[in-house]
Amino acid sequence: MNPRLKTLLATVLLAAGTAASAQGTPLLNASYDVAREFYKDYNAAFIDHYKKTTSKDIKIDQSHGGSSAQARAVADGLDADVVTMNTTTDIDFLANAGVVAKDWSKRFPDNAAPTTSTMLFLVRNGNPKGIKDWDDLTKPGIQVVVVNPKTGGNGRYAYLAAWGYVKKKGGTDAQAAEFVGKLFKNVPVLGKGGRDATTIFLQRNIGDVLITFESEVVSIDREFGTGKVDAIYPSISVQAENPVAVVERTVAKKGTGEVAKAYLDYLYSEEGQEIAAKHALRPRSSAVLKKYAKTFKPLQLFTVQELFGSLGEAQKVHFNDGGQFDQLYVPAK
Repeated sequence: MNPRLKTLLATVLLAAGTAASAQGTPLLNASYDVAREFYKDYNAAFIDHYKKTTSKDIKIDQSHGGSSAQARAVADGLDADVVTMNTTTDIDFLANAGVVAKDWSKRFPDNAAPTTSTMLFLVRNGNPKGIKDWDDLTKPGIQVVVVNPKTGGNGRYAYLAAWGYVKKKGGTDAQAAEFVGKLFKNVPVLGKGGRDATTIFLQRNIGDVLITFESEVVSIDREFGTGKVDAIYPSISVQAENPVAVVERTVAKKGTGEVAKAYLDYLYSEEGQEIAAKHALRPRSSAVLKKYAKTFKPLQLFTVQELFGSLGEAQKVHFNDGGQFDQLYVPAK
């Protein structure tokens, strides 16, 4: 090759490499629907933190959808470096597929769940139907919008919260099944994920009440303006853990293991916990939780382990094909 041409080619390749480096190492976070605004703010904070501590640039991309749909996409080849979900079953699914570590829940503190949430009701401004607790959702004429438990953790937690409400009040499983069946008879359409359910409720103007994560209140206020909905806290609800994991298959291929771990570690930092609290995700840090006491109203919470053994057990009994949910829910015609 001509020496001058060889030098020119080398210069072009170096410039291309420098441009790619300036854009930062791409990191992809596959996450659930209603976490998109939280991670938008968190990513900006982490990029600054990473630059200050390592002098390196980083680029972070997001993929959002129903949590189970996201897990299936990653299993099918989506090259996410990390997954940040709202149910452990979705990460267990990836562990069983050999995509994340079998012991993923021990790789980070608090069962690898840096934040928690709970399920509450969003009603139209002024609460025209007077909805106060779970019993009101089974009344004739009330339309309930909820995520499909088959496609999103949001929907699974809503279902388990309703079931647990009956159990915590001393009811039997048969009574809980009857109650949840009545509730789902009032569901005109199932959302694919949390954001889809919000769109059905607010943009398509379907339903009297939306069952969703506590954190969705902040997102709705930001996107649609304050005063569109009122948040109603039921007397009893479920504690939902938001688990995270490194996607070992991807980081081995891309060489991003170190930055992926740093990204998830930072969720436990004071700044990460503060950002979570500002988005109405319940922080693990007791100091931050105390600081945001007005955001997180007290209510009686039960854990999935307490009433269902584990999310995995609940999945088998309630949400697998032919399970309890399939027996209770008949799609509206």
